[in-house]
Amino acid sequence: MNANRQKIIKLAEQKDISKMSYREIGRELGIENPQTVIYHIEQLKKKGLLYFDSQKKCQKVAKLEAFTTDKMFNIPIVGYASCGPALALTQDAIQGYLKISQKSIRRSSPQGLIAVKAVGNSLDKANINGDNIENGDYVIVNCNKTPENGDYVLSHIDGAANFKKYYKDDKRKEIRLVSESTMDMPPIVLHREDLDAFGYAVNGVVVRVVKF
Repeated sequence: MNANRQKIIKLAEQKDISKMSYREIGRELGIENPQTVIYHIEQLKKKGLLYFDSQKKCQKVAKLEAFTTDKMFNIPIVGYASCGPALALTQDAIQGYLKISQKSIRRSSPQGLIAVKAVGNSLDKANINGDNIENGDYVIVNCNKTPENGDYVLSHIDGAANFKKYYKDDKRKEIRLVSESTMDMPPIVLHREDLDAFGYAVNGVVVRVVKF
């Protein structure tokens, strides 16, 4: 994150900057031009990293996890995942927050939810509550849910993230990650004894697709 934005975030954690002028904020942080302060605050707001709590009437810093404001869930967008081969890496830094109403996701709490942007079309024939997953979609994942056969999951292989349909074959001691696509794409097959060697881990189960 830009150094000036880090300074603003740190100040907002200590004070309610909504009650300060841009010039006052600049003086506190050693930023001479108020326009610079305005620009960086607006960028932080666009990403959802700064938000105004209408109930407490103050500016707040977003948490590094999903949270609720004004009956809206704010779900952290944590990067990208491939819907094809495991090529695109998720990023540690939060990209921003996806806002969605509680009724739209049919949950009373956003705990454990993250959002990941899909890359590729290998799940363009998937069916997640009537939706497929296409390139550019935001996919909401429940990190607290253990996958069952037939679930769509976000998983990692050697540090790379992808979305696939999950099958656990106890007879063969295998995990199969399957594409459902208009393209001809073979599954990824991992023997249980190889999971650690490939750094394989399931991050969570897909619960909703948000299309734009």
